[in-house]
Amino acid sequence: MFDRILFATDGREGANTVFEHVLDIAEQHDASVHVLNVADTTHDSVTRIQGEVIDVLEREGEDIVDELAARATNRRVSVVTDVVQGGVPETIVAYAGEYDIDLIAMPVGGNRPLLGSTTERVIRRAAVPVLTLRPDDRVVRYPYQDVVVPTDGSDCAELALELAVDITRATGATLHVLSVVDVAGLGIAATPERQATLENEAEAIVAEATDGINEDAIESIEEAINVGTSVSGAIQAYGEDHGADLIVMGTHGRTGIAGYLLGSVTETVVRSAACPVLTVPSR
Repeated sequence: MFDRILFATDGREGANTVFEHVLDIAEQHDASVHVLNVADTTHDSVTRIQGEVIDVLEREGEDIVDELAARATNRRVSVVTDVVQGGVPETIVAYAGEYDIDLIAMPVGGNRPLLGSTTERVIRRAAVPVLTLRPDDRVVRYPYQDVVVPTDGSDCAELALELAVDITRATGATLHVLSVVDVAGLGIAATPERQATLENEAEAIVAEATDGINEDAIESIEEAINVGTSVSGAIQAYGEDHGADLIVMGTHGRTGIAGYLLGSVTETVVRSAACPVLTVPSR
């Protein structure tokens, strides 16, 4: 499923929790982990100590990746470390492409460079899935037991579903296929008849999504329709109500009343969800 995982870190203490989850995944699937620290060239970090010219950020980065590498080695996980100069999001995305990474894992939340807008920019630019976790989340169990995938029937949502199926097959989790009816998007057209039509459309989207799944490979599939005034809020609420361990989402989707998996919704879920979120880019 995942052979090479990239963990990008700035050394924040809370990121240790995220790294432990990455090691859980790598250990379970015999994957290698690349630990990357980016020495941000937008900051002046060169200094002279006892006559020697030193890049402070690079030296700090080497300490950070060495400590994490030792933890990976203790768990017998294959690890590669790198400290690279450059703009943070651009360097992470380029590194993933250069080393054929198939999953990027990053913390999200807070104000440090790798915990806010940088993560969102990586999500927008990455050609591979990005797993985001809040450092202050509850301890996330792995293998996962409940995986939620929202869908609007778009091609990108279908890609997210395909990956969610792979994950549930590998972990034995229950797969929850969810569609949200956004009544706030109806505006003046918010009549009971129009809402009923959208609910029927959502049911058809979920049914079509699950019809193509080989149920022999997945122990349990749940179909769900939620009606709400906030799509991101409805997704998060469903995840919390059902004890989700992971939400898998596409980064783009349909536009208009019937579609909602747009970047802004996905990013809102990434920032606020109580569990890890795996974003899947379009082809």
